[in-house]
Parts: sequence; structure tokens; C-alpha cells
Amino acid sequence: MIDRSISTPSVSQLIKEHPDALAAIICGLLVFLGWLALHLGWVGLGLLILPAAYVIGGYESAREGLTTLFREKDLDVDLLMIVAALGAAGLGLWRREYYLLVDGAILILIFAISGALEGYAMRRTENSIYSLMSLTSDTARVLVNGTEEIVPISQLQIGAQVIVKPGEIIPTDGVIIEGYSTLNQAPITGESMPVEKTVGDEVFAGTINGNGALRLKVHQPPESSLIQRVIRLVEQAQTETPPSQQFIERFERGYARVIVLTGLLLAILPSLLLGWKWETTIYRSLIFLVVASPCALMASIMPTLLSGIANGARAGILFKSGTQLETMGRIRAIAFDKTGTLTTGNPQVVKVFAESVEDETQLLQVAAALESLSEHPIGDAIVQAARAKQLQWHQAVKVQAQTGQGIMGEIDNQKAIVGKAAFVQQQTNDFPENLIKLSQVLEKEGKTVVWVAYAGVVLGIIAVADTVRSGASGVIAKLKKLGIEQIVMLTGDNEITACSIAQEIGIDRVYAELLPEDKVNVIRSLQKQYQTVAMVGDGINDAPALAQASVGIAMGVAGSDVALETADVILMADSLEKLEHAIKLGRRSQAIVKQNITFALSTIALLLIANFAGHINMPLGVIGHEGSTVIVTLSGLRLLRNVK
Repeated sequence: MIDRSISTPSVSQLIKEHPDALAAIICGLLVFLGWLALHLGWVGLGLLILPAAYVIGGYESAREGLTTLFREKDLDVDLLMIVAALGAAGLGLWRREYYLLVDGAILILIFAISGALEGYAMRRTENSIYSLMSLTSDTARVLVNGTEEIVPISQLQIGAQVIVKPGEIIPTDGVIIEGYSTLNQAPITGESMPVEKTVGDEVFAGTINGNGALRLKVHQPPESSLIQRVIRLVEQAQTETPPSQQFIERFERGYARVIVLTGLLLAILPSLLLGWKWETTIYRSLIFLVVASPCALMASIMPTLLSGIANGARAGILFKSGTQLETMGRIRAIAFDKTGTLTTGNPQVVKVFAESVEDETQLLQVAAALESLSEHPIGDAIVQAARAKQLQWHQAVKVQAQTGQGIMGEIDNQKAIVGKAAFVQQQTNDFPENLIKLSQVLEKEGKTVVWVAYAGVVLGIIAVADTVRSGASGVIAKLKKLGIEQIVMLTGDNEITACSIAQEIGIDRVYAELLPEDKVNVIRSLQKQYQTVAMVGDGINDAPALAQASVGIAMGVAGSDVALETADVILMADSLEKLEHAIKLGRRSQAIVKQNITFALSTIALLLIANFAGHINMPLGVIGHEGSTVIVTLSGLRLLRNVK
């Protein structure tokens, strides 16, 4: 279904994909031939070749610079470079010092090489981002009237049945209706271990099937699949400009005007006031235009942030924009939702207490017989616990459920009751004192206690609780080690249950029994004290709080459309461990941006001093200026590597 063959790209394909590199190569060849012609005394030939180098190497910069000038009525660094190069050429022709034409051509060449390298760096970042989507398939194997047909993904309809053979890529989101397998979800969620999937489970396009054959039912249009939504979000992240970059761009527009005005003054005043030769004054002003241009400053931010977005995507962390990556590095407080975030969200039987060891089996059998006919999550947890022990039970009849109280029925002509203490007590007065005390202790720990009676006798109690997510306590400890000043829990659950879980995982402050609007108020309060606050939730009932937070972080994107719409950062797998990586990535991006800006400004200052001291010529000024631009661009690509 996917062509993995490797083909050698044609020359035309290379030209189409890398025109900037080709222009730089041809420009370099012409500059060398022009210099050689002048060196050999063939001035006429040199004067024919060098203008060609100007045109080929400088065409793109001239086009962009003139577009900015005439359409936006503004100046940019591309136009400054062209003016400086043409100025050097004009000065050379005027003084008949034709090697100045070579200086201008070298300026064009190095600017072209710099542009090609920056283009390569940005393509590498984009390729790293889109490698997340590289395994998607264009076709699917569909079952039509009992026969298999290969159809384009775009033609899949809801309800279509798709066959996925062992080792193949899942072509579209769907629900398994037949088969069992393990899936490698790393391309989508960043999970390192394969995940078991069976009938009823949802699978996602781009994940890799293991050894089992699967039959899927398409339950949503292909364009609404998880991976397509991720693609759209990544594209949005690339086009949105973070505040820091917006500031730099505003600064560049004003800065370019100042540079042009200063360059004009430097071309005139030294000759009038200091007695410099006009040729020297003009030449120094042209070098000034080159070395003072803010190219490196402009390249200090976006390559870094895009590299961080790519790094996060590989790790299963989806940043909606570079702005959120920046904000992650400034987080001082984090609020966690409880259910589904710090806990699994699925109640489980944690303890079974029977009057005697022999009664424990009967206790679970009776409870499972009734609860197997219930749709309550707690009932499902009891049934799963009984099945885990491979227990069998007789069918319950005359079953009646009372909402919020319990369920009763008959098993082997004997009355069976499962539910709250008060509900069971209505049917039997024989309540063992030891079980009453034990249930009180369990309830203080935040567990739900289910009483079970059969044939007028209390068999025992079952403790059910929402279990803490694996690794949650370790994540909280690591966040504290990172210096997060305040970590709180927000929940609509009762305070006893919330405090019990908070104590277990190391959270010091709990806000319990909250409505969605109450969570928003808590976030606002935290923001007044800590400014930058993150909210981590499941993206459904936490949507208002996620929107209010400085950074909204959603868990379990695979199961929640609201998470994709509301949150700023998506943890693609239900893995809290990714949160530490996201914060480190944000902090590392901030550090690199600061390093880049410092380096860019320092380079400009040193080159300006060297120019006025008369220690550099045009080629050296160009090398220093463009070299610093390439260095900060490559520096930003450091974020493509793993962050420790």
C-alpha cells in the first residue's frame, strides 16, 4: 500500500526543489571566472561575466527587496544588500578599480550562499515536522461485497470496512470490528511501547499494525482523522508569528530606515568634516550598509521555535504555535485536573473484604451477577475484577436498579443486594461492626464502598477507587525539581477523595468540589500571583480553564476533539511524563533565542567598530555579517536534538 522504493532525483527535480542552492553555485562559478579574467588582464571579459553573477546571485534578493519597497512602502535587508553591491560596482567603474566589482559580486555570492543555507536549515526543520505524517497511506484495502478492492483514501465513506494486514500502516481512523493486534503508535503519540488493540478499540491513521490482521469500520470522514487534524495544526503553528518575532520584525522596519539614513550621512559627512577621500567615504558607507543590517537578528528566533515544534512533534507533544513554546519556558505554576489526568478516569476494585476468606469468592460472584446487568462504571469495575479471577456466576433475575443507591435481584431463588450501606440495610439488619468501621476508614481515604448481601446475610464490602495514573507522583516530583513554584489540583470531586489522591502523588494544594467556572476563577487567582500558569486537563469539562490558562495542555488527544480545539499544547499520548519534556523544551528554546540575539548584536557592534577603524574590506564585512546569520540559524537547529 505504500511505495518505499528509493529513487534518484532528476536534475530538473533538484533544480525545482533547491533553486537557491543552484543560483548560489552558478553565481560562485561566475565570480571565480570574472576574478580570473581580471587577474589575467582580460578586463572586457571580466566586465561581461561579473554582471551575470550579480543578476543570477542577486535576482531573488532584488525581487523581494523591490516588492517590499513598492508594495509595502518599506525597506528590508535584501534591498540594502543589493544597494551595497551595486554601490561597490559603481564605485569600481567610476574609479576604474575593477576589483571593486569583484567585492560587490562576492557580497552577492555570500548573500546567496547564506540564503541557500538558511533555506536548507528551514527545510530540515519542516522535514522533521512532517516526518510525523510521512507514513500516511494514499489508498486503503476495502471490503466490497466480500471482495477486497484498493481505493483512494479520499473516497472512503463512513461505514466502509477496511482490511489491514500484518505489518501495514493503518490507512485511516477506524474502530476494530474483527481481529486483535499490537500497534506501534509512536508516529502519532510518541509512545515507545506497542499498544494492544482488539474489537471495539479505535485505531489511528499513520500507526503501524503488528502481527495480527484487522478489519476496521470507518467511523468518521478521512479528512477528520487525527493525523489530518495534526497536519492542520502543525501548518497553523508554522504560519503564526510569536510576539518576540513580531517585535523583531517591527524593529527591523524602523532599523532599516535608520541604517539607510545613517549610510547616506556616512557617505557625505566624513569627506566634508574630516577631509576623507570621497571614494573612501562611499566605500566605508557601503560596508556599513552591509555589516549593520539585522539579518542575524531576524534569524535569531523563528528557526529556533520551529525546531522546538519539530522536536515536540517527534516526542508526541503538539505545540499549536511558537508562542506556546515560548510560554512553556516561563511557567511558574501548574494546575492539574484530577479525573482522567492525574488518575486513569476508570474506577477499579482496590480491596475486597469478606466476613471470611471462603466468602470472598461468593462475594464477587454475587456482586458480578447483579452488576453485569448494570451500566454503571462502578458495576463494570466489579465485573472486571471477577473476570480477572476467572470466576463464573449464575444468572440474576428480577433485577431492579435504584439510581444512586444500588441494585437488587434474585440468584438461585435468593435475594441479592449490592449498593450503598443505607440501601442494603433496608433489606437486612445484620451489619457486622468490623465492616462498618472498616468502611468508614475506606471512605475517609476517598474510596467508594459497595456493600454486598445475599440471602439476608451481609457477605462483605468492596472498595472501588479511581486509580492514580502510573508515574504521576514521579512527574510531580520532577516538576518541583524543575523549580515550578506552585502545583495544585482542581476537581469537581469531593474533598476527601481529592486530598487522598493529592497526598499520594505529592500535590500540596487541592481545590475540590469545583464547577467549571470555579476552575476558571482559581486559574485567574493563580495568574495574579504567578503570572504564567499552565492548566493540564482532559479538554472536555476543563475547556474554560484550559482557555483561561497562560498555556492550556490537553491529555489524551486521541479521545477528545475538544482538546484539539481548546488547548494550546497537546500531549498526544496519555503520558504525563511528556509534560517535563515540554517545559524543558520551552526553557531551552528561550535560552537559545537569548544566545542568538546576544551573538547577533555583538557581531554587528564588532563589525561596525572594525569598519570605522578601517580594518575590514567589503568581502570581510560580508563574511562577518552573513556568517553570523548562518551561525544563529544553525544554532536554532540545536533544538532538533534531544533536550536533557
